[in-house]
Amino acid sequence: MPERRARKDAVRNRAAVFAAADTLFTDCASPDEVTMADIAAAAGVGKGTLFRAFGDRAGLIRALYAARLEPVQEAVEAGPPPLGPGTPPLQRVPALLDALLCFKLDNRHLALALEGSGGDSPYRAAHYARWHTLLRTMLEELPGLPDSGFAAHALLAAVRADLVEHLAGEEHTTREALRSQLADYTAAFLGAPSDPE
Repeated sequence: MPERRARKDAVRNRAAVFAAADTLFTDCASPDEVTMADIAAAAGVGKGTLFRAFGDRAGLIRALYAARLEPVQEAVEAGPPPLGPGTPPLQRVPALLDALLCFKLDNRHLALALEGSGGDSPYRAAHYARWHTLLRTMLEELPGLPDSGFAAHALLAAVRADLVEHLAGEEHTTREALRSQLADYTAAFLGAPSDPE
């Protein structure tokens, strides 16, 4: 019986930590301001609980990011077109980039914290490798692209969190304008007409 209670407590604590971290990252001026102590206090748990569950700040950020990204990943892995499998690359590539852009707009400080966590290259992160592999595989189906690996990197650069943060902060820039600019860029990159919504 105590084991079941411990498991319930762990699930409840994890949910509280994610909710607290979400709020702190959303409301902060810079993701660097958010500390493990801040998150623990906001979640009502001890700092030791955080370190045992996530290892360090970077581990917590990765876990929160993965939890927030899950709906996008599910849509890509098993959802309907245009994101889901079986969609032709000329439709699926722009849909994936649009989904990543929208996700990063909605989770700007969390995405910035992830890309800057641990001082390691964001290109070595598991989530980056997953999207790069998927894009590269789709681009390999298109004729005329000499290096699908480089092309996948170039397209993902357009949705890096630091660029999204910079563009979203520009005066008179709206979410729809950013989505439209990305769609036009992707269409030009792929040599396909953009799909007006």
